[in-house]
Amino acid sequence: MRLFVFGLGYSANAFVENMRDRLDWIGGTTRSQAKAENLRKAGIEPFLFDGQAPGQGIAEALSRATHVLVSIAPDAGGDPVLAHHRADLVAARADWIGYLSTVGVYGDHDGAWIDEETDMVPRSERSVRRVAAENAWLDLAKETGFPIGIFRLSGIYGPGKNAFVNLEKGTARRLIKPGQVFNRIHVEDIAGALEASLAHPATRVYNVTDDEPCPPQDVVEYAADLMGLPCPPAIDFETADLSPMARSFYGENKRVSNWRIKEELGYRFRYPTYRSALKHMLAEGWR
Repeated sequence: MRLFVFGLGYSANAFVENMRDRLDWIGGTTRSQAKAENLRKAGIEPFLFDGQAPGQGIAEALSRATHVLVSIAPDAGGDPVLAHHRADLVAARADWIGYLSTVGVYGDHDGAWIDEETDMVPRSERSVRRVAAENAWLDLAKETGFPIGIFRLSGIYGPGKNAFVNLEKGTARRLIKPGQVFNRIHVEDIAGALEASLAHPATRVYNVTDDEPCPPQDVVEYAADLMGLPCPPAIDFETADLSPMARSFYGENKRVSNWRIKEELGYRFRYPTYRSALKHMLAEGWR
């Protein structure tokens, strides 16, 4: 198996590490030469790609890849991978293509349960762009017959990116907005869900999210209790000093079902709730 990754960030790296023993070759993109050298040291052949022009050597690399993961967000011009390497992907004819999206495409559903068949009503510009990018990848699947999986991720956390880190830094905030809930997903479960899909290549949309949507303050309170730290003071959302982007996240309220990925791919989450994940990270390492 030869894997090429567009955008070797937090989630994509977790997938690569999860798959290393099964991979004969790994290639991936980054924006900077410094990061490229780090990838090379990690056994990954690096390619520079800033989304503004085709990346040197990527066409040839794709011709060698059997599997392709796309983890680059769209911009105002659309999906940068399709904009610059669509023809290369068509010529390469990979056995599996995965596209990492977000549950933000669903928009706001007033806290109701939703699944992959729920209408998308994106509210933010970034989510509107995601819907357009998803549709572009699905159009490619229709035109070519390629199996292209769309994986909609909820709030990502894991080692180095979690409530413990925020508490240690003193940046954890306990924002209170009555009725607000979010889903989350541990980065190891993103990697695990992607791996499960390799056995069933298909053009299909999957929600990759935990079992328990809950108020965000519950996670902060639970983490503080596990660490034996005082809980940060409650802050009223309506009067909180938040950036426009942070405030926009709270404008979307929904409970996202993961039923499809369990039933169709047989995936069983390693961390179905934030409690199981935080307990494990506290014992095994969370920095």
